[in-house]
Amino acid sequence: MITLYRFGPALGLPDASPFVVKAEMLLKLSGLPYRLARGDVRRAPRGKLPYIDDDGQIIPDSTLIRLHLADKYAISLDEGLDQAQRAVAWSVDCMLGEHFYWGLVYERWAVDEHFRRGPAQWFQSVPRPLRALVRCLIRRKVRRALHVQGTGRFSAEERERLLAEDAAALAALLGDKSFFMGERPSWIDASVYAFVSSALTPELGDTAARRLMLRHPNLQGYAERLQTRYYPSQ
Repeated sequence: MITLYRFGPALGLPDASPFVVKAEMLLKLSGLPYRLARGDVRRAPRGKLPYIDDDGQIIPDSTLIRLHLADKYAISLDEGLDQAQRAVAWSVDCMLGEHFYWGLVYERWAVDEHFRRGPAQWFQSVPRPLRALVRCLIRRKVRRALHVQGTGRFSAEERERLLAEDAAALAALLGDKSFFMGERPSWIDASVYAFVSSALTPELGDTAARRLMLRHPNLQGYAERLQTRYYPSQ
């Protein structure tokens, strides 16, 4: 059986990481049996979650997990999509994982109000005498990564403008369809649902990402529809 290693539920979401939610959604869409286990980034391949253990074969990264399912089980999750639609799906996945994601990271880790309501609460397992120090060090590391990646160098207005462009693109591509590429789910729904639901969570307060998503009722309806279908108890 496949074991998916994750962080765990947080912020009213199936997992704190949209990449973990994406990976689990891929497994749900595949129909393959799987179980969930709490991972440890210190022992994870490449130092990141998620990853899966598929009968001893370790596969890191949500995208590599998708490709593994296609290679090993012949489950591509793109049946019925033509070449152009597959290209759109890949482009959207890259936009979410390599662009939109960093806007979410900035809000969670660099904005004091949202940090207090979210990531600051994730260090309870650290012994109390070390907790504040570890929290500060990890937050500094994330801020450094944001600066190197580039999002940390933008003004608040610039970051919100870029998030707005991403949200508008998603809304336009979704239109009035039930799923992102039509009337049946495909692999890109795993990614879109993961990131849209992460942006919409109210647990962090009034974030720019949440405000921008709420401008597009079709994105809100899409997230609610998929949550009801795939995470009914969430």
